[in-house]
Amino acid sequence: MGMFTRRKETAPCTVEVSHKFDSLHAHVRFNNGAVVHPGDEVLVQGPEIMAPYGEVVREDRIAVITRATPLERLWTRLTGDLDFMELCEFSFSGEVKL
Repeated sequence: MGMFTRRKETAPCTVEVSHKFDSLHAHVRFNNGAVVHPGDEVLVQGPEIMAPYGEVVREDRIAVITRATPLERLWTRLTGDLDFMELCEFSFSGEVKL
């Protein structure tokens, strides 16, 4: 693997989509033990999965993993903490009575 070239690999995976009152999530589990590292991209092949309310849907699919270059991986590690802070919502409030 070169310093500036990305490589792609395919991996069988199981996609689980939950649409319940207490759990709304979508998870991908790689069936061959593949590991995703910082900067890698994953694209699951196939049509959109829609779970009806109150149900969990599991389907076997093929995922294409695009591996990051060493430079991209380093950049992701260096700037990842800054991007994470964008996801945080902070609220400062005092107990003020009107």
